[in-house]
Amino acid sequence: MGRQKAKRFESNIIQENVIQEGKPLYENIKGAWNKEVFHNSNPIVLELGCGKGEYTVGLAKLFPDKNFIGIDIKGDRIAVGSQKAIEGNLRNVAFLRTKIHGLDSFFEENEVSEIWITFPDPQVLQSGVRRRLTNPRFLEIYAKILSPGGYLHLKTDSESFFKYSITALNDFGAKGLIETTDLYNSDLNVRHYNIKTRFEEIFTAKGFNINYLYCSF
Repeated sequence: MGRQKAKRFESNIIQENVIQEGKPLYENIKGAWNKEVFHNSNPIVLELGCGKGEYTVGLAKLFPDKNFIGIDIKGDRIAVGSQKAIEGNLRNVAFLRTKIHGLDSFFEENEVSEIWITFPDPQVLQSGVRRRLTNPRFLEIYAKILSPGGYLHLKTDSESFFKYSITALNDFGAKGLIETTDLYNSDLNVRHYNIKTRFEEIFTAKGFNINYLYCSF
């Protein structure tokens, strides 16, 4: 492990805005995010596979009356987002280091008001279907932890993954699904608040269209 990566892992142990295995709250945070982490009753928004937390931090700056949690298994990436939140004095930001398929171990039913999935691994091979973040097994978890009428947002450059997601959401019974295959030239452009992840910067620079949808359950 490189020196910089090691420093980031050490940072996660120290920083209060990072919840990970080995910390007391990791085993007891379910249903207690507002009370134990944010110390308010504001709505909770998740960014799944948050990487370095571009959306988590970006949205937190725009919406101080909401709480934002970036979720990823990569500790070195989370450490970057954690530091950005600290530097910005953003007390409405936290990060959870865990795998997405265990979300319902950390959130009660209806505890979350919104979920963002931003440029996940599209798992293009058929063998990876169960790992796609819009696979029905994940949708069941999202529907469980989202409050009634809560939104799911998806941004991706992958046309095949986007088509798969639309079919999966429709089959699951998602409500009010709105979609575009060209976000920046769509009326829906305003809904993503012009926040770009590192991957999105790369994709748009290469001329790829960005696919976006939102729906509720």
